Amino acid sequence: MAHLRPADEPTTDPPHHELGRLMDHLTERMRYRLLTGPDDNDFCARVSAALDEGYELYGSPSITARADGQVVAAQAVVLPAYEAVRIRKSPASADPVS
Repeated sequence: MAHLRPADEPTTDPPHHELGRLMDHLTERMRYRLLTGPDDNDFCARVSAALDEGYELYGSPSITARADGQVVAAQAVVLPAYEAVRIRKSPASADPVS
């Protein structure tokens, strides 16, 4: 089961317009991502952008309401197995992350 960060903690996911710049090369993509944020059009656009980048939905979305009434959503996405193998076999992925 996925763990959600507290609903009052701000999301650190980049704005939708920055995703292309951040994910411009296959070896820079994470195999698993948990997208979180207010349940609004921007959140749906971020999930859609991840799907456009080759990610697949992993599990069901999760929704919770904060004390102030704001609805917060979470959706896990993963790269398909064949994409993850390509990342693991690439020379760039063999370098340790510092």
